[in-house]
Amino acid sequence: MPETATKARFNGHSMVGALERVMVCSPRTAGWNQPEPAARWQELGFHHAPDFAKAQAQHEALCRELKAAGAELVEMPAASDLSLDAVYAHDASLATDHGLIVMRPGKPNRVAEGPAHAAFCETLEIPMLGKITSPGTAEAGDIVWLDRNTLLVGRGYRTNAEGIQQMRDVLSPKGIEVLSAPLPYGAGPSACLHLMSLISLLDEHTALVDLAWLAVETVELLKARRFSFIEIDASERDTLACNVLALGNNCLLAIEENHKTNDRLRRAGFDVRAFPGSELCINGSGGPTCLTRPLLRGD
Repeated sequence: MPETATKARFNGHSMVGALERVMVCSPRTAGWNQPEPAARWQELGFHHAPDFAKAQAQHEALCRELKAAGAELVEMPAASDLSLDAVYAHDASLATDHGLIVMRPGKPNRVAEGPAHAAFCETLEIPMLGKITSPGTAEAGDIVWLDRNTLLVGRGYRTNAEGIQQMRDVLSPKGIEVLSAPLPYGAGPSACLHLMSLISLLDEHTALVDLAWLAVETVELLKARRFSFIEIDASERDTLACNVLALGNNCLLAIEENHKTNDRLRRAGFDVRAFPGSELCINGSGGPTCLTRPLLRGD
């Protein structure tokens, strides 16, 4: 496939360029409206039984904001082995300039999402670069591109040391350095704590952070790379204030419930667009970055 044609369909080494193409998975696709998957909400760590109609409406609001920002949306197809968590489309794959890396999530009910991402992306003419295999685990919510050639991967309960080593094995031949960042215990192995729960890149030099929960070595690494920090309001930690999606061109997408943190971002000069996330995001512990798998960004 010619390089120019490939680049027109996918890339992946920026988290802050203008969002041009993004994969989503609606609550309807993830089975939130079906009794059997919906009944598993408690074992999956949701705070309460899902309200499908409300979640679907909030997802449609998210999609309107993405389209308004100029992004093309592609919707994953439904599959019988997807769980409620599939709505958080970010985690089961990682788009790179060289193709898709299929993750193997550390949360067992999510393992089927990786092959589903791979099969769907193949229909979009996005090749598979590699995949994480047992005993490795990796979730893209633990992965942050510090620059085009440096990947920071959080080591915790969802991404293990073997998964990180497999990421190195796939990406090192492409000239990409993979660094490991320790994650805190937090609320323990049953909770969803990703590296991107604690840091969201806003532009090439600015990060929104939950500073108190970041490891010292991660803070020092970011400072050495001349990132400036905006801290979340600590009172909004549990409502996912640190989970903000960069749309490019100084625009961000955030959960509207986090008024204090969103106001800090606006005072810092960012154009913050927001959507309601009480049911779709806060209930299942996944914000706007979690709900989106970027496939193409502008320079």
